[in-house]
Amino acid sequence: MSTVQQPHSTAEALLADGTTVEIRPLGPDDHRAVLGLHTAGMSEESRRMRFFGVSRNAPEQAADRLCGPPRSGLLGFGAWAGEELVGEADCEVLDEPSETAELALVVADRWHGRGAATLLLEHLVHAARQRGIRFFEADTLFGNRAVHRVFADLGLPVERRCAQGEVRIRVPLDERDERYRSAVDERGRRAGVASLAGLLRPASVAVVGVSRRSGSVGRTVLGRIRRGGFAGEVWAVNPRAGEIDGRPAFPSVRALPAVPDLVVLAVPAGAVPGVAEECGAVGVRALVVLTSGLDAHQARGLMRACRRHSMRVVGPNSLGTAQTDPAVRLDAEFGGAFPRPGSAGIAVQSGGVGIALLQRLAWLGIGVSSFVSLGDKYDVSGNDLLQWWEADDRTDLALLHLESFGSPRAFGRTARRVTRTIPVLTVDAGRSTAGRRGAASHTAAAATPTVTREALFRQAGITATRSIDELVEAAALLHAQPLPAPRGAVAVVSNAGGIGILAADACADAGLLLPELPVGLADLLPPGASVRNPVDTTAAVTPVELTHLLRALEREPGIDAILVCLVPTALGVTPDRDPVYALLEGPARRRIPIAAVLLDQQVPVCYRTCADGGVLPVYSDSVAAARALGHARDRARWLAEPASAEADPPDCDRRTAGSLVDRYLAVHPEGGWLDPLSTADLLEAYGLPLTTSVWARDEHAAVAAARGLRRLGHEGRAALKAYWPGQVHKSALGAVRTGLATDAEVRSVYREFARRFGPELAGVVVQPMAAPGIELLAGIVQDQVFGPLVVLGMGGTAADVLADRAARLAPLSERDLTTMVAELCCAALLSGTGGAPPADLAAVRSVLARLSRLAEDFPEVVEADLNPVVVRPDGAVGVDARVRLERRPSFDPYLRRLRRPAVAEGE
Repeated sequence: MSTVQQPHSTAEALLADGTTVEIRPLGPDDHRAVLGLHTAGMSEESRRMRFFGVSRNAPEQAADRLCGPPRSGLLGFGAWAGEELVGEADCEVLDEPSETAELALVVADRWHGRGAATLLLEHLVHAARQRGIRFFEADTLFGNRAVHRVFADLGLPVERRCAQGEVRIRVPLDERDERYRSAVDERGRRAGVASLAGLLRPASVAVVGVSRRSGSVGRTVLGRIRRGGFAGEVWAVNPRAGEIDGRPAFPSVRALPAVPDLVVLAVPAGAVPGVAEECGAVGVRALVVLTSGLDAHQARGLMRACRRHSMRVVGPNSLGTAQTDPAVRLDAEFGGAFPRPGSAGIAVQSGGVGIALLQRLAWLGIGVSSFVSLGDKYDVSGNDLLQWWEADDRTDLALLHLESFGSPRAFGRTARRVTRTIPVLTVDAGRSTAGRRGAASHTAAAATPTVTREALFRQAGITATRSIDELVEAAALLHAQPLPAPRGAVAVVSNAGGIGILAADACADAGLLLPELPVGLADLLPPGASVRNPVDTTAAVTPVELTHLLRALEREPGIDAILVCLVPTALGVTPDRDPVYALLEGPARRRIPIAAVLLDQQVPVCYRTCADGGVLPVYSDSVAAARALGHARDRARWLAEPASAEADPPDCDRRTAGSLVDRYLAVHPEGGWLDPLSTADLLEAYGLPLTTSVWARDEHAAVAAARGLRRLGHEGRAALKAYWPGQVHKSALGAVRTGLATDAEVRSVYREFARRFGPELAGVVVQPMAAPGIELLAGIVQDQVFGPLVVLGMGGTAADVLADRAARLAPLSERDLTTMVAELCCAALLSGTGGAPPADLAAVRSVLARLSRLAEDFPEVVEADLNPVVVRPDGAVGVDARVRLERRPSFDPYLRRLRRPAVAEGE
């Protein structure tokens, strides 16, 4: 039995140098390893620092304490590199109950300076917080600089008291502290980048599975690496060939003259685990697995080898990778032509999408910094590549195609940081509308895959497109032009009125504004021109006139972008007649972005070179150009949003709520919907406003309750709601009656419920009638992959019909609380229209903040649905609520760990 008294699964994570270690609880079987860590793993000076003196019994006593009989207040974790225990961290509550635990930390001497201590502490902090521990305390010697540096770098505030050469350290464990999360992020980024060096900047490469047969995958990749000008050594591995293409081939990785940094595997699926183990044993740093069709056993063997030997792996089922850095020039893929060098980083799950992207970028003229086909994505993910591109000095544009997410919240946090400096674009793959479950709440029905993914992308500042073509069209503008102002006011200019009108419609569809233009612009154009927006220059416009117009529009303070649409005319294509020359003779990058549409262009989008050597994006269709400008406007808006702290509502009683959740799941281990009273108690613990409710089990109790509540109700009326376990949507089933003014009406309704619902009727909920107001829906849904989603929308019986909703992934920021309300189509109603007073928006924001915190604190709350929430000028109150609980493990998305693909773990 493990000494650790609370669940904590084994996790793999990266040290600062990219080494993979396994973090797991210590138990009785680890006694020898713990004793060895405190003896052979430590010098005499290290033991003196750890135990405040030299004691022969101290290591044995430490091992006995950590690996002996269970101790209720003890948590202990070890970090293992292969079979070696490289460090341990433990804490113990000495006087229970207490919120403070004594901390101890040891790292083997030869592993100092590689981040093992902070990694162990991060996992211990998480486990301790789950146990209700809020402070660590530790004694250390004044001269123990290594320990003091660990605490200084941790990111949490540290209190120190010095006395007689010793230092008493006290650390408050606030995992929500943004300084702590940022410190964890930075350690994770450095470790991730270090671990990818062998993959993306290898000094040597071997291809295993190189066939004699021309056209085979392995031989094709080997040839491309050699022809591409790879700067390092390249070796072929084939156990049955002495040479291939006139160069030596080796029978195994062990037989190579040196250890390659990167190995590309093009072997049958059954051979993958064995080759991976051989690579790891000799010290290979990274694998690219081109092989597809691995079964669960083979997948587990591959991942065990990679984790045990600190190898990162791309694939399986990968198209390969490419790195255009002149110092590397690695073309280890079997797609199209080797991409031209440039600054666009590309990561795709689908090899076909990767080939299409590379082709379109090549046609456009955008070069690539690095290309990675992630394949089945057992290990290296889009999150890893974002961190790499953030750190390299070549990438200024990131393009992603991701069909799945291992840890969406970790990905979103990384993306929010990266998109502040470079545009990140994605093809939103896998959009679909989820069928509504019969027992789902309105909130769950709203939480479709599309809504959830859109929330992730919006909060992370990612430009999400719906096709490869749209991705490339948006990339063309973002790569070559400045961003417009967040307002997105566009001037449309055309030499044909009908085309200009179509372009103006496309801009409006993209959410762009078309402001009125100064009438004085007409003086710059030929007779008959119109300067209403869109501007019709007529076909008689000359390049000089168009140039003057564009310069004038660029100076207009109310214009944020220009869209120029030109059609070929019969006036002759000469420098003095063709208006395209006006675009190309000017600078490519102006104060505001400019995009052109040439209707006779054969390709969807291309670059035209301007006089200053820069490029101008030119589209064949005004819809594509307007859509690209819309994406640029959205990015400008996101960048303009001020940094916002996580919403932190006061007076949330986590202890009371936790007791309620634990009691319910102890009785209902399969989960289920809370009864009305338990629902009210749970939501009240988090300060969520609910109308007064009284539970009545029979007719007489219902009458008595209604008599008392009618005094509180609007116009002296009450409402009755029938209830039975597992109930679905009360209104649709006729289980709600409102406006009851007399005892007789209450009796009549109760008897009607009894006749209609029979023995399944458990009772009724009696409430005072709420005063009229705007009815909203507010709720949360726990997605198994994405985590908690908070939904706000129009409520009442129109919730599913109108589908006016905004959604964000928790935790919500203070900014999210405002933008969610502003995004609703009914926002104008909330702000007050036709002389009506505005609704209490602060009360709405409070509801959202409290739902977000409830969802973060309790993943067991898989659905919570407040519908309607009646919002009035004097506040907001929930009239009806439903909550569903299920057993869910606690998951900290910010805890550093490598992802575990389900197929590779046999889950």
